[in-house]
This record gives sequence, structure tokens and C-alpha cells, in this order.
Amino acid sequence: MSSDTRDRILDALETMLLDHGMTKVTLDSVAAAAGVSKGGLLYHFKTKDALVAAMVRRLAVQADQQRADAAEGGTSVAEWYLQPPDSISEKELALYRSTLAALRSVDGNSGEVQDAVVDMMQQWDEGLRTEIDDPVQAEIVRLVGDGIYLGAVLDLPAVDPELHKRVVDRLLGR
Repeated sequence: MSSDTRDRILDALETMLLDHGMTKVTLDSVAAAAGVSKGGLLYHFKTKDALVAAMVRRLAVQADQQRADAAEGGTSVAEWYLQPPDSISEKELALYRSTLAALRSVDGNSGEVQDAVVDMMQQWDEGLRTEIDDPVQAEIVRLVGDGIYLGAVLDLPAVDPELHKRVVDRLLGR
């Protein structure tokens, strides 16, 4: 089967997660939504965890492309990581909410989904540590960025844009 089929399956999973949440996701329902047989789905993804982990990995690739695009425009890794919540698309937020739901479904047990999220976060952490010489400062930037993103995912009240800019400027020593 082609990568087009694999992407179609992952697209179907994302749509189901956005429309119905994790509780409605089964291998059968994803296969039907993607227009493939269950055997076709299982050719690419042996388990539901493998399917969700592949979605997380694809989100990580998309986020890394966004980061690379930002870098081409002169934005540092830290600036990208600390972007204001209003620059995060609704679809991206919804997919990360679904990823969090998937993580909750594994009940804290280490597994493929959790491993995929950890891999994604470590990749971003390495980017910050490469860019910021002081490991403590890099960790502070990571933690603040995680908080910004979590606030956006949970739809918490937004920080005043000017205050957000001042926080970023101070963190980045500007």
C-alpha cells in the first residue's frame, strides 16, 4: 500500500479525534472512515496505539516544518517555542488536545503513544539546548513555552500580547 493510503488513514484518525474524541476511535471505525479494509489499516498500523503514535509523529514532523519555516524567516527556535497562543491554529490545538486524550487513555503506562510524544518533546528540547548556551535558561524557555501551549490547549485566558512580548524579550535577553 502506498504512503497515500497511510496518510488517508491518519487523516481519518485526525478527523475522528476532532469530531468525536478518543472514545469513538476503533481500528474498524478508522478503516471505514479512510475507505480501506481493516486488513489494509493493519498493514500500516498493527495496533490502535501504533496508529495514534503515527499521528503524533506526523504532528511532530509538521511542527518541525513550521519551526524550520520560521527559522528561514529569521525566527529562532526559542522565539518559535514561545510564540503567542493566537499564532497556533485551531486545528493544531484540537489535534494536540486529542493527543493528550490519547495519552490519558494509556493510563500512565509507557507505550508507543507516550514514547512518540516524548520523542517529539525531546527533539524540541534539543533544539533549544543547541541554541541557548545556558542549560538552565534553555529549560526555563522550554517550561514557559510548554505553559503557553498548555494554556492555549486548555483555552485559558490569554496573556496580554504586550506582556507576552515583554516576557519573551526578557527570557531571550533582549
